[in-house]
Amino acid sequence: MMRNLSIGLGLFFLVLLFPQGMIAQALSEKSSSSKISKAAEELSNSLNENDEVKIAGSYEKLAQEFIDASDYAKGEEYLKKALESYTKLNRNEDKTRVTRNLAKAQESQNKFGLAIKNYKVAGSISKDKAVEEINLNDANRLKNQAAPVTQAGYVDSNIELLKKEKKSDEVATAYVQKAENSLQQKNKEVAIESYKKALAYAKDKPETVIKIKNEIAKVYASDNQIDKAIVINEKLLAEAETKQDYSTQIKQLQSLASYYFEKEEATKAIGSLKKAYNIAYLKGNSAEAKKSLSQLINYYKEKGNDKESINLYEQFFQNFDKLIKADTSLIDAKTFQITESKIRQLEKEKTLKDELISKKNTFNYFLLGSVLLLLLLFLFITKALYSIKIKNKEIALQSLRREMNPHFIFNSLNSVNQFISENKELEANKYLTSYSNLMRNMMENSNKDFVTLDKEMEHLKKYLDLEHLRFQDKFDFEINVDKDLDAETVLIPNMILQPHLENAIWHGLRYLDKKGLLQLNVKLVDGKVTVIIDDNGIGLTKSSELKTSNQKVHESRGVSNTKERINLLNELYKKNISFFIKEKILPESGTIVQIVFPLIDKI
Repeated sequence: MMRNLSIGLGLFFLVLLFPQGMIAQALSEKSSSSKISKAAEELSNSLNENDEVKIAGSYEKLAQEFIDASDYAKGEEYLKKALESYTKLNRNEDKTRVTRNLAKAQESQNKFGLAIKNYKVAGSISKDKAVEEINLNDANRLKNQAAPVTQAGYVDSNIELLKKEKKSDEVATAYVQKAENSLQQKNKEVAIESYKKALAYAKDKPETVIKIKNEIAKVYASDNQIDKAIVINEKLLAEAETKQDYSTQIKQLQSLASYYFEKEEATKAIGSLKKAYNIAYLKGNSAEAKKSLSQLINYYKEKGNDKESINLYEQFFQNFDKLIKADTSLIDAKTFQITESKIRQLEKEKTLKDELISKKNTFNYFLLGSVLLLLLLFLFITKALYSIKIKNKEIALQSLRREMNPHFIFNSLNSVNQFISENKELEANKYLTSYSNLMRNMMENSNKDFVTLDKEMEHLKKYLDLEHLRFQDKFDFEINVDKDLDAETVLIPNMILQPHLENAIWHGLRYLDKKGLLQLNVKLVDGKVTVIIDDNGIGLTKSSELKTSNQKVHESRGVSNTKERINLLNELYKKNISFFIKEKILPESGTIVQIVFPLIDKI
């Protein structure tokens, strides 16, 4: 039982230490990251020089680097800018090429409508009949996704046309499309043959060759020919080792592990994953280290080998700081963000320069242009200041919303520690499970100012269940929601009620000699949502007498936190939210908190 608890804690902290946002921001391949940073720097220099031809080429180059790194959204963004520059320059051949590449990027994101439109545009503006036919074939191919046989005809036509045009890269892509089409028709033999033909045309692009070979391995594996898939991956691994391509080594080892697991050769699979983890650790690739470790832990968990799982966790956490410091992909990603911000600024400056140049024809026109420019500048600054003010308020609101979490986390972990010290393993495990569910909900909604009433009530119910698990002999609780309220559509501020429920329990109900009652009532009153938190605890006055100075500061901060958040919400969203707290009058004891919201169904 204690081992299971340790594993649960390990998983929880692993999630905390590797938030998805951090991994998403770090580019996965170091080589791709450096190429992107270099291309971004070239674009920055081109914008500085204000050379439209260089700017267009730099946009296109940066877009291609993103596409090679499988970031098709960014690729699409910069291709659109390249197309805009080429349109200004009236360079028809470049426009045709970029429009076709834009369609490909959109197709990769399943934006089929836009892709079809741009394939047609590329075909219509091309002066080359073969290029026109190729683009129209691609447009028709996407139109007939539900008819693989019809699609195959357009793919075959393009293969022949592209061969005549001697466009090797695109021939390789077309053969990959043919392979995918064959798989749709469940013809794996033709699919493998098509992939092999694609390899012959992609030989000058090592990364593409690796991707295609991995696809061939997947087809073999899906056809229960695992040994053939393993042979392919082993060859790719050997080549990567020769070239010292550590990223490819890691991925091939992970793939081999999957195939070994399918063959029930667990020893080989574990060896591959451990090797992948060690390479990732030594080369500072935190994302792949985590992935390899996760696969190992999942296997050990399935086999009930808790001891080995704990050893892996301990090893990982011992090396964590060193791994993160060595992960240059995180630094590269940050460097690119800074360069991209510079690009945005230079783009704005370029726009202003172009406007100024266009106003220099005559003196009067220059004066008019200057006045307009000053006006625009004033409006821009005003808007920027307003945006900064709003952003600062949003940041302050987010900060206040999260301010109570550390105190709650501290109390919860103390509770787990207390259960463990008292050898109450079942209670500790139950508490930790409920706590992790609650924390997941909190993190999922942490960036939202408003959530639906049903989600907030669900969250508060989980929180109260958690506190009741610890203080079950001190209080019961009730949650009542007015039936006239549509809880799935009505919105209320996120996490604004929890601090007051916490105060009611920790500073009121837990000091009672008898079991108390905590009521959370949500009513529709005069077209407004009225929330009342009612407890029969010892009350504000007596609670203040019992508290330490630190506890007084915390409770006071909880109330001021609510007031500050309400003020910010009212300023940002123009909502008339009100709040007050009062102590019950003798002979009753306890505290009443009331918060009134307007009826909100969208923000």
